[in-house]
Amino acid sequence: MRPITAGPKTIVYPDSDGKPMAENTLQYRWIVTIKGGLEVTFLHDPNVFVAGDLLWYPVEGNPKIRMAPDALVAFGRPKGERGSYRLWEEDGIPPQVVFEVLSPGNRAGEMARKFQFYQRYGVEEYYIYDPDRGTLRGWLRHGQVLEEIPQMAGFVSPRLGIRFEPGEGPDNLAIYRPDGSRFQSFEETAEQAEAEHRRAETERRNAESERDRAERYLAKLRELGIEPD
Repeated sequence: MRPITAGPKTIVYPDSDGKPMAENTLQYRWIVTIKGGLEVTFLHDPNVFVAGDLLWYPVEGNPKIRMAPDALVAFGRPKGERGSYRLWEEDGIPPQVVFEVLSPGNRAGEMARKFQFYQRYGVEEYYIYDPDRGTLRGWLRHGQVLEEIPQMAGFVSPRLGIRFEPGEGPDNLAIYRPDGSRFQSFEETAEQAEAEHRRAETERRNAESERDRAERYLAKLRELGIEPD
């Protein structure tokens, strides 16, 4: 936590609001999956900053005005470590895209306050996923307001280029990157890596077997007095 000096008074912008990132394992898994998928999507773009549960301060001099989105994306801002996202230190560029993952503890009043915050401070795209119910909602900025997207199935984010495919029932959302690959949980990524390792190991063993058979065949020809070309 770094103090900012403003005139004679030192203003502190805490790096934590003291609240947990998630209330249960399902919410946590989806926060990590979405944040991780966004990181991979923009892995090679140095001017796209992605963060999860990072406090965003939009007003210099007022640390009480803040929000910690479950995931945020800021285009035009460099990658790097931050204790918080302070708008005046980010060339005045607000996060353009924000995600929230609901838990049973979220209240309507709380979500209304978040919506007003994101609308007021420049978010262009706002998405809310409720994994317990399997519902996905999204809003796009039109002028000064965020307007709800009427149909999320198959919707492609203008900023991110990712496609949303909500499934039937809870915990059944698929998100696809522009290259067609799907956002994966840590467990799915680890399982895929292990499967790739097993496949590569099988191919290596098969190649060694083929080489051994070829060497035995050549040796047999030489025993018969035949020198292979």
